[in-house]
Amino acid sequence: MKILVINSGSSSIKYKLFDMPSARLVSNGVISHIGEEGSKFGNHYSGLKVILEEIRSVEAVGHRVVHGAEKFKKPVIVDQNVIKGIKKCCEIAPLHNPANLSGIVACQKLLPGVKQVAVFDTAFHQSLPEHAFIYGLPYDYYQRLKVRKYGFHGTSHEYVALEASRILKKPLNKLKLITCHLGNGSSITAIDKGKSVDTSMGYTPLEGLVMGTRCGDTDPALITHIMHKKKLDTKQMDRILNKESGLKGISGISNDMRLLEKMSSVGNKRAKLAVDIFVYRIRKYIGAYISVLGGLDVLVFTAGIGENQARIREKIYHGLFDCLAKKPKVLVIPTNEELMIARQAYKLIRRK
Repeated sequence: MKILVINSGSSSIKYKLFDMPSARLVSNGVISHIGEEGSKFGNHYSGLKVILEEIRSVEAVGHRVVHGAEKFKKPVIVDQNVIKGIKKCCEIAPLHNPANLSGIVACQKLLPGVKQVAVFDTAFHQSLPEHAFIYGLPYDYYQRLKVRKYGFHGTSHEYVALEASRILKKPLNKLKLITCHLGNGSSITAIDKGKSVDTSMGYTPLEGLVMGTRCGDTDPALITHIMHKKKLDTKQMDRILNKESGLKGISGISNDMRLLEKMSSVGNKRAKLAVDIFVYRIRKYIGAYISVLGGLDVLVFTAGIGENQARIREKIYHGLFDCLAKKPKVLVIPTNEELMIARQAYKLIRRK
């Protein structure tokens, strides 16, 4: 079965075509600058049309959808009710879900009758226990507004956990894992017996680690204080927290960890500080999650920084397990979210 996997962003479409169940990659690429001035792609429909002129015999489509809230706990075949549900989630994922939905609607028009499957970044974390996902706010906010920790990068965390199980030749339900998805956006997940039991990102991807341009964990009172002192509105503050903070904000140089490592090595103090904070936060989360899991069998690194920057990995785990009687395995596993989406789409369609 030829399954086209679509990752539809606000101004881009990344795609991979797999032959399933062999998982052979047939084709892949990206369409960029959608909707931007001077671009020949005015919308996602025109971008997908070009992709489908090059790709033939698509038998199913798998879509990455960032936020499924509590409604979508697993992959689903797209119908009008699913589309309505994704639309409702746009309020809590305004940067991602509308773009994901544009890709779905465009495929409906261009591939009438072809089954589409929505795979949600948040779904893997729906196994979090209530004590891990409820915030210390009035409980009514959860009941009425669904304010809670959702977590993200779920498809990546699930994929590398399965790969770790395969590499070690041990059943996933016998393992305690911590998976570190470290890139411009970063998150850590504690996985017990194949289930996500805690994760660093929260209601939005802003919570947790210091990232490329996101601040991560911050005293909430600071936000209103800064807004008052700097006379900022909510949009301006949101931009600072998401686009101007993290490695970029601390270093004053860049959100590119490769450049920061280089600048740190020649004595740039703020570059070094940004790297040190990044590493420290990750070590702190790993330590906390070892406690949550009651031990650790495997630590996995993945994504851009996790896969490619050995010095950062070594700083993270150096001396980290000295207090443990049994040292965990440390693995570097390239993530493949598109393949995971193709697998889940294939499994669901075959079952249906």
